Amino acid sequence: MIYTLTLNPSIDYTMHVKGFEPGGLTRATDTAYYPGGKGINVSRVLSRLDIPSTALGFIGGFTGEFIRRSLHEEEVEEAFIETGQPTRINVKLKDKTESEINGPGPELTEPLQNRLLEQLDNLTSNDRLLIAGSIPSSLPKDFYRKIAEKSKDKNIPLAVDTSGSALKELLAYHPYLIKPNKHELEELFGVTIDSKEETAGYAEKLVQNGCRHVLVSLGGDGAIYANESVTLFADAPSGTVINTVGAGDSMVAGFLAAKEKQLDEEEIFRTSVACGSATAFDKDLCTKEGVQSLYDSIKIYQGGK
Repeated sequence: MIYTLTLNPSIDYTMHVKGFEPGGLTRATDTAYYPGGKGINVSRVLSRLDIPSTALGFIGGFTGEFIRRSLHEEEVEEAFIETGQPTRINVKLKDKTESEINGPGPELTEPLQNRLLEQLDNLTSNDRLLIAGSIPSSLPKDFYRKIAEKSKDKNIPLAVDTSGSALKELLAYHPYLIKPNKHELEELFGVTIDSKEETAGYAEKLVQNGCRHVLVSLGGDGAIYANESVTLFADAPSGTVINTVGAGDSMVAGFLAAKEKQLDEEEIFRTSVACGSATAFDKDLCTKEGVQSLYDSIKIYQGGK
């Protein structure tokens, strides 16, 4: 079973407006509510690709119940821990540009933290665990490290989609998968990267340092995949970008889904890129049909090792 962990889920409330004026009345032309959070996004896409997963994390209140109900409707299993506090709402205001207002997260007490760590004791080496997103301010800064220690002790493959100091700290645990973007890769190494070839070189360094699989998302410039035997490049397919939220999460889901289906390296990478691009071309996360429509158009080519 694939387990996805989102420590600070949200309802993402998207509002499309025309001519937003601060301090005045603006009427939305279109609105939508989605269960939000990087790990939750991965679970939703996995379900659309017919791969089961279980979403873990903390939710509460009427907003938490919306997330739970929404995931059940999409046939996503969940084992959330109830906080007794409303799950936050993040507002995404879309005009000519996009603005975001993120609500505060809950206070995650030590007993709640311990309940999550106890949940993870039930996982085995046959499972895979994805930890995604930042660590909420109410948790210890080393909370991901505690999870990584537990995963290491139980030989659970650990996929990581976070950034900054949390990502840097987790590299010592030789993650099964990491998915930095170019900016996050530059942060990790303290460099400025000017080309795809340089990007691939730093992805290969991460593999040499113990990461088994490295996906680097490059937005409109495509993506790069590296493991111990191959480096692959992909060009982004053509299409109109509608929504970049969740595109990286969709790449992670595509990779994990293709791995579950035991596809070869090129097919795994192609699936990953197709998922990320299909989400970028959609108002919500990608659909199975959207992924299939892009799959054959994605050009994959090798880099040197």
